[in-house]
Amino acid sequence: MFIVGQKYSKKELYEILRVPTISRRGAWDTGYREYDGNIFIFANVGIPGRTGHDYNNYWDGDLFVWEAKTHTNLNQPSIQRMIRPSSGQKNFLFTRTHDKDPFTYEGTVNVQKYFNLSPVKIIWQFDENPYGYFDEGQPILQDRENIYEGAVKSIKVNKYERNPLARRICIDHFGCYCNVCSFDFYKKYGDIGKNYIHVHHIVPISTIRKQYVIFPERDLIPICPNCHSIIHKQIPMLSLDELRSRLI
Repeated sequence: MFIVGQKYSKKELYEILRVPTISRRGAWDTGYREYDGNIFIFANVGIPGRTGHDYNNYWDGDLFVWEAKTHTNLNQPSIQRMIRPSSGQKNFLFTRTHDKDPFTYEGTVNVQKYFNLSPVKIIWQFDENPYGYFDEGQPILQDRENIYEGAVKSIKVNKYERNPLARRICIDHFGCYCNVCSFDFYKKYGDIGKNYIHVHHIVPISTIRKQYVIFPERDLIPICPNCHSIIHKQIPMLSLDELRSRLI
């Protein structure tokens, strides 16, 4: 129905979902909306919401930490349907980092953990891997830190390649193709390959301090799964130039 990483305006969403004109706007503009048995979540990251409230929404690796509407509580029907979904229900997550921008579709998510606070706080996890992470042999720092600092210029992270915002900034800068061998999934496979690429951390994770401010245009690079596997085939891992020199 939606393509991960693609931006959608509310008008485009209405048309895709065939929302009747009389049912548009209203609850669609207040952060989350139930429709046709599913829940659609629209989250601002690092910017105030429609009412001016500055929600503390941020990515923790590939987990999304999210606050519901002001004064919400766990007993409200819409919150109950999030944390105790019905059979077949999907929760579609959309985010944006600039007010009035279209929302980027992140994928379908489910509740990993929730907190009895007001507003209600939920940690969302993906139903399935939407990005093509590369985990084999790569240590991941487990200590959790606040990873979103309110501006897209820098992001404090601990699960580097897994942060959707960091990878998006990296891909916007370098392009969604392998920056070693030039393979492009979209050109090769069409729509199913759109926005698909691995993102490699140039500095080995094991050498990075516990707290680290990442600059995606400097510290990350998009590469294909084949190149990503080979670059980590030896310890220490190959540099980008070393890998490029081995292309036949």
